[in-house]
Amino acid sequence: MQAFDHPFTGGRPDHYPSRSSLPAQFLPRRDPVIYAQNRASAPVPRVLLERYERDGFIVLESLFDAAEMAEFQREFTRLQQVPGDIPRETVITEKSGRDMRSVFAIHQSSPVFARLAADPRLVDLARFLLDDEVYIHQSRINYKPGFRGRDFYWHSDFETWHVEDGMPRMRAVSISITLTENRACNGPLMLIPGSHLKYVVCEGTTPEEHFRTSLKEQEVGVPCDRLLETLVAERDIQVASTSPGSAIVFDCNTMHGSFSNITPHPRANAFFVYNAVSNSVGAPFCERPPRPWYIRAVPPVTAGAAEHRTEEDH
Repeated sequence: MQAFDHPFTGGRPDHYPSRSSLPAQFLPRRDPVIYAQNRASAPVPRVLLERYERDGFIVLESLFDAAEMAEFQREFTRLQQVPGDIPRETVITEKSGRDMRSVFAIHQSSPVFARLAADPRLVDLARFLLDDEVYIHQSRINYKPGFRGRDFYWHSDFETWHVEDGMPRMRAVSISITLTENRACNGPLMLIPGSHLKYVVCEGTTPEEHFRTSLKEQEVGVPCDRLLETLVAERDIQVASTSPGSAIVFDCNTMHGSFSNITPHPRANAFFVYNAVSNSVGAPFCERPPRPWYIRAVPPVTAGAAEHRTEEDH
């Protein structure tokens, strides 16, 4: 399929149209899953590379030790109190307005998470998979308190980053660090193996300032039931039940989501999205202006940079 000449980006080609005049459908992936040519230089075993390429994700057990995790957990506890050094707009609450759902730009407001974002165990893997220098496109903590933590509906991150942030190609990777026990029952990450090889076109149009509602509950930019049924029928669903210190590494186009937490056990993960510098975001592929700085970063914000950016910087 030929790329669209997108009217909202000055004719810049749109290789992955969505929320446009196209009906819901699959489009083939036009980009590699692993960009590196020399697999021998990989920072993880070859079997994991093959699994990542096939499934769109891997789990690295016990990547961080108990002492490291204790520091990350203390910092997460501090952030839950919303201290004065955290910009208020980066804290997203549930629709009820009571409970914390996410804290964005954690690598910019927290020195502890800045060091984690810059850790070679994460950055070197991202550089290898993307075969480029990388920067943090987005960082956040996703939190589901006991009893009231709401779901994150099925979605491909790339669809949103492409349409609303202007990320041109599939050359980004997410790494989720488990901060608390992610049990099978308390809303862990669920992924559809192999879904990264198909781009799901979503119907509808992007509302004005969509981020104000989508970060609490996403309803636009989600796949239709029919296409989800097809993806699940091919490879089913894998639940990532992980212990603190583990990392889930998943391709930007892997379909994923999580259900609500109605157990007494809270669930928290730290997410870092590494984007290739050559894949830097531009004008969004929709009729809306770019999302705020704490959701959509651009170079020269690099992995682990802690300097605070403002919307005026863009």
